[in-house]
Amino acid sequence: MKYLFILGRNIELSRLEVLEYLKRIGNSVISEKIRENGLFVEVGQELREDAIKSLGGVLSIGEVLGEVGNLDKIMLYEGEKNNINYALWEYSDKVSELREYLKSRFKEERLKAVYKGLNDRVSTQGGEDFFIPSSKLLDVEYFIFEEYFGKLVQDCDYESIEARDMEKPVRRESLAISPRLSKIMVNLSGIKTGKLLDTFCGVGTILQEALLQDFEVVGVDRDEIAIKGAKENLKWFEFPEEDYTLINFDSTKVNIPECSVMVSEPDLGDTLKKIPTRERAEETLRKFEKLMIQVINNVKEKISGRIVFTTPHIRIGKKRLVCDIEKICEDTGYKLVGKGIPEFRGNQVVGRMIFVLERN
Repeated sequence: MKYLFILGRNIELSRLEVLEYLKRIGNSVISEKIRENGLFVEVGQELREDAIKSLGGVLSIGEVLGEVGNLDKIMLYEGEKNNINYALWEYSDKVSELREYLKSRFKEERLKAVYKGLNDRVSTQGGEDFFIPSSKLLDVEYFIFEEYFGKLVQDCDYESIEARDMEKPVRRESLAISPRLSKIMVNLSGIKTGKLLDTFCGVGTILQEALLQDFEVVGVDRDEIAIKGAKENLKWFEFPEEDYTLINFDSTKVNIPECSVMVSEPDLGDTLKKIPTRERAEETLRKFEKLMIQVINNVKEKISGRIVFTTPHIRIGKKRLVCDIEKICEDTGYKLVGKGIPEFRGNQVVGRMIFVLERN
């Protein structure tokens, strides 16, 4: 089976998420290619129809229908309308050839098909741009990736994700982790079974995204108000109480049950509107390193798999500083998987760096 994953603004993070997700669900990756924000993957098994609900960094998923030059037996449109609007996601040098073919086919089938271009611009984490359809009044979205043609079959429902985040009883505005990033981190953890631990659970965003994928969770936070907020939010989601454990305690000392993975966003420090001095940024990072080393060493005997966490990524001038991940690994007995992946927007002073650790 061949699929196209249209990735979001942080292309490398989204790519890694897709590959880890496929690995996590036991769907073997036969091959992968990437062009701009299009990740083309051949896998051993058919994807679930709701796979995109488990992914935070994917805009849409497309399924291959055939190859350009051999599409005559392919049904292009299965609806009952005679007037349709369509878009074409373009990751190929054969776009002109395909457009002419589609125009001819629609005419043969007596469909009045109006092409809607990719006119809206999105800036990526790396500073490049990619384009998305400007019209939301689309009946079908096709794609071309090199010689492969297909159509989008799954789209991210951003409105419902935003609604559940905005409508939950307790929210935190300052540097709050999003459901999107929470999903990504859960997937990067590679969890298949068992419990997910969040040692800085706050009001429970990471916990809720793991629970939505049917994992049991353990949340720890020393802030009593945060734990009460997490309890209220998880109750609002109507998760079974037996599926989650909330502990109001210091994560450097807490005793936890056996867990498969740890996924967490610790306190990233002050929300800064002005660029700090190097000395202040370095002080923040040293405190963070000390805290993470203490937390990991306290809980590591109860965690069988990966540890995924964010760290401050602090802007000073045109550069950004990040914590000493090598020191954290050396002092905890873990090793870094891949490399840290930045996650920030524009000139945001305090962004994130995401790290994935495994035992040596």
